[in-house]
Amino acid sequence: MPNAFFSDLLSSIAERGRGLLRQKNWPSDSAGQANNLIDMCRALLTGRGEATGVAIAAEVLGRYRTLEARRGFFSALERDFGPDHEKLEKAIGNWKAAPDDRTAADLHYASEPRRLELFRRLNRAPGGTAALVDMRADLLSEMRANKTLAPIDKDFTHLFASWFNRGFLVLRRIDWSTPASILERIIRYEAVHEIHDWDDLRRRIDPPDRRCYAFFHPALTDEPLIFVEVALAEQIPGAIAPLLAHDRAPVAPERARTAVFYSISNCQKGLAGVTFGNFLIKQVVEELRRELPRMETFVTLSPVPGFRAWLANAEDAPIDREALPLVASLDDPSWTSEPEQAERLRKIVEPLAAHYFLKARLPDGRVVDPVARFHLGNGARLERINWMGDLSRKGLKESGGVMVNYLYDLDEIEKNHEAFANQGEVMASSAVKRMLKGERQIFGIPAPSFAQG
Repeated sequence: MPNAFFSDLLSSIAERGRGLLRQKNWPSDSAGQANNLIDMCRALLTGRGEATGVAIAAEVLGRYRTLEARRGFFSALERDFGPDHEKLEKAIGNWKAAPDDRTAADLHYASEPRRLELFRRLNRAPGGTAALVDMRADLLSEMRANKTLAPIDKDFTHLFASWFNRGFLVLRRIDWSTPASILERIIRYEAVHEIHDWDDLRRRIDPPDRRCYAFFHPALTDEPLIFVEVALAEQIPGAIAPLLAHDRAPVAPERARTAVFYSISNCQKGLAGVTFGNFLIKQVVEELRRELPRMETFVTLSPVPGFRAWLANAEDAPIDREALPLVASLDDPSWTSEPEQAERLRKIVEPLAAHYFLKARLPDGRVVDPVARFHLGNGARLERINWMGDLSRKGLKESGGVMVNYLYDLDEIEKNHEAFANQGEVMASSAVKRMLKGERQIFGIPAPSFAQG
């Protein structure tokens, strides 16, 4: 109700301002759409009237949605809406002459790009937050071909980090009674294991041993930001197919001792890089502990999306000539039905997977796998590498069928996080490190020591 009232109030203010806006006779021809839009943005920044400002903001966002030359609009934002250089130079001079808190504050505000205030004022329009999230999604697409737009993206990220602060997010459980409009979005946004239809969705959220939770924001009431799917199990699983099987036998919640986070999906492209997942997992753990006090183990069953590409392209992958044909055969799914071939592959791929997680690094020193960076950065431990964990077409293409378990040991999370963040240490179980010794046996290379976990 408060959100609806506030939305209606903004709409009323905007409608009253439209009369004033019409008096300005803004051009609506398509020839100079981007320039017209930029002129309206300048007017929005210089205006003082509340009704007119809300109306102009709504008009800008409305026209942006129909704008074809968005590249020109973004280029103008980057070029013409940065800091006021004259004010900035003056503030720098004042700071140098008297470096104190007052001149530091003046310098801070003088260095702020005018885009930030523009985005704040656009956010006053009805539906402004959602429109700006969509605008950033467009910007990210444009940035693939034009890296000079990066300063605009930094401004968006700065604002969204505040607007989508954890304190504003609301955790909601998704079940079969959730409005259909939200359930449709869950189906559409699932990014790890495709939800094929409504029956498939129901199998994931309706049985007593299944849970789904999502974060929402008050300004995007029916739009999930991120959601996680959870399976309650008696032990740690090593493959995804049994968890998603149509004919599986449900586990009674009172018998479950393990909560398995098997799918985490970000929903809004325009919020890429804004952290939600670490908060989501930790809060869901607390929810489950309150509901099921006997729950002991919290793990993921995670994909390894970069492993197959690393095997094919990485110069540091320790693959000798004799093993190359076998590794290349991962592309042919027929091996999954040939036990002897599968066993030969397992002996080679498991040590390579251990190398991938424990030793392989990007040029900037980061762990190669993006999912690993996420969970290890949250304080999880690499618990198990699961051979033939995902034999779907996607799983074979991206990871050669490998999946992993990351363990969230509540007593060790902070220590693990600090070790990974500060020293780059990958906390791994003894079972994973034993696989790395297999690398030495197969490929004849030394195996280094790693942090115990």
